[in-house]
Amino acid sequence: MNSDKNKDLIHLIQPQLTRRKFLQISGISSMSLFLGSCGTPAFEDLVGKLSEPLNQKVEELIFQPQKLVPEFSANLIEPEALIINSFRNTPIIDQDKFRLIIDGDVNHPLSLSMAEIQALPLTSMIIRHVCVEGWAAIVQWGGIRLRDIIALAQPQANVKYAFFESADGYYESWDIASATHPQTLLAYQKNGEKLPVENGAPLRLASPIKLGYKQSKWVTRITLTRYLSAFKGYWEDQGYEWFAGL
Repeated sequence: MNSDKNKDLIHLIQPQLTRRKFLQISGISSMSLFLGSCGTPAFEDLVGKLSEPLNQKVEELIFQPQKLVPEFSANLIEPEALIINSFRNTPIIDQDKFRLIIDGDVNHPLSLSMAEIQALPLTSMIIRHVCVEGWAAIVQWGGIRLRDIIALAQPQANVKYAFFESADGYYESWDIASATHPQTLLAYQKNGEKLPVENGAPLRLASPIKLGYKQSKWVTRITLTRYLSAFKGYWEDQGYEWFAGL
């Protein structure tokens, strides 16, 4: 307990430099993102390959795993602003038969129904969802903290990554520190109501610390692992940044 208080005190004393401010000052992440959107293909590939390892190391360095992102008041929710981007067609999922699988380097693999998931403590947060395409939306998400599910699976001490599979074939991977951030949710509510299928029901990732393409919809399996697969994520495997932090 004293250790936690000391950490909190250090955070108050040290000058605060947010990830966004740092990246704005350095120009590192924003430049690679710009080039990835509108540069010439050959130059994009060269700059992306050179800058991605540096981007990731910088973002990991300044990421604070337990630092909360400020949330918004209910009157600022933008109900129509969340654009529906589909990887493929919206999958058809029988929620009565749905099971969330948690496996990998764990001591207690899980197969959970929605009823079992919804019996866990509900967490609600109002955050900004930021898309790499340049738009954003303030949304209220409700669900369970991903770290609570991970804890139930009893991850082994050497786990470093979480790999996510979705019902539509989409796939993603996160560092374990981001996956266990207190504001990273497996959401089943949107703006106080049942999560719509087009937004990822029955379960989707929602977090204020990652860009939108990291926030998988229709999540069916979470594999905790010591190693980062060669298949990092659908968009990352096409050149997008892997860490993708905000």
